Parts: sequence; C-alpha cells; structure tokens
Amino acid sequence: MGESRQELLAWLNGLLQLNITKVEQCGTGAAFCQIYDSVFLDLPMSRVRFNATSEYQYLENFKILSNTFRKHHVDRTPPVEQLVKCKMQDNLEFLQWSKRYWDQYYPGGDYDAVARRKGAGPGAAPAMPPPARAAPTNTGARRPVGGAAAAPRTTSRQTGSGGPASAALQQKNTELVETVQGLERERDFYFSKLRDIELLIQQAMEADPVLEEDEGSLLKQIQTILYSTEEGFEIPAEAEGEVAGEEETF
Repeated sequence: MGESRQELLAWLNGLLQLNITKVEQCGTGAAFCQIYDSVFLDLPMSRVRFNATSEYQYLENFKILSNTFRKHHVDRTPPVEQLVKCKMQDNLEFLQWSKRYWDQYYPGGDYDAVARRKGAGPGAAPAMPPPARAAPTNTGARRPVGGAAAAPRTTSRQTGSGGPASAALQQKNTELVETVQGLERERDFYFSKLRDIELLIQQAMEADPVLEEDEGSLLKQIQTILYSTEEGFEIPAEAEGEVAGEEETF
C-alpha cells in the first residue's frame, strides 16, 4: 500500500525545501532529479530546470534522471512519456516508487537541498511550474500559490524570513507521517493474521458442523476471543452491515 498524495507531498517538500502543491507538478522532472540526488549526491543539479514550462524542458530534466539511473544501475526505467504529460496517476505511482527507493537507499545525514540546487540563495525555494503546459505568454505568473502569482525573488525573501522555523515544522511533520505509516503497516500486518485465523476456523466448522455447536471446543473458544469487544464498544452501523454480508457469504 503506497502513501497518499498528501503524505508524499509533505515528505517531498520537507526533503527538497520546495512548495509543491500537486503531484502533477512532478511531471517537470525537476523534483524527481533532486530526490535521486539526495540518494546519490552526483546529479548535475545546476543543469536541472526547476522553472521549466515546456515539454522539451521537461524531457531535458528526465534525460538527466535517466542517465543517473543507468549510471547507478537502478532496475527501473522512468516512464518519461507518461510523466511529462503531468497526469496525476502516472506521477503518483512513480513518486510512490521513488519514495520506497529513497527509504531503502538514502545514505542518511542532512541533505542541503537548497545548496545543491546552486541557483537559489540561502533558504530559497525555486518556483515549480503548474502542470498545465500552456504557451508561456506571461512568464511573470507561472506559479500561483494560494491563488496569487509570486515572482521568484519575492518567494525567496518570504521563504528565507521563516526558514529555520519552517524547516523544523516540515521535519516534524515528516516524522509524524512516518510514525503514522509505521502504525498503519503494523495494524494491517496483525489484522491480516487474525483474518487468516478466522477463515481457518470458519472452514473447519463448515467441514464439521458439530464444532459450531460445541461451546467447549478449542476452535469455538478461539472464535469467541476473535469476536469479543471491550465493554462499551459499539460496532458502527456501516461495519455491522459488512459483518452481516460476510456471514451470509459463508
């Protein structure tokens, strides 16, 4: 099960010190380049176009990424033709895969994303273009943030003024997201085991109906434990409907 869009964007912005608001914006290739730069630390980030506005420029960014994949023998080829169309689903799937790769191979330590970009001043986040690739007739309003257009210089000053506090909040948010993800994985892990036990008991009782009526049998006692609830707990109406549907199936 992959992370949600909100979780991925929180991780991405925290890692790269950006202000990406939609997964589709990753279709420019710039963010993907810097994700893998944080792992390998050898991408030519000065050549990556964070202000790309045309598909040709997107392809140049992905060319840098593809060369890096070949250099480091990454066992997947970026689906460039799909990603540059800036469709949400394609970019979400590749971002989820990239997050898993990053979790496995990130070398640890602090990654100074702004310094690696080289073109921005301290604490500055370069503007990411919107996913729509319209003709750049008005380049001064490429990145609307919260409904208002902002030029790169203004964005740099605003980001720099609250840099340390913003970075600390983003780091804390990333840690909380990772904690929630760990708890969800642990919950799903144990739930699947309990579900397997429940199915085995039901199959045994179907094969031998006597077990269903024997309250003292081991299987009946285990089933009682599985279906027990804490005092005062009430099953939600939707869940009751699901349970009833499952009982009719067996």
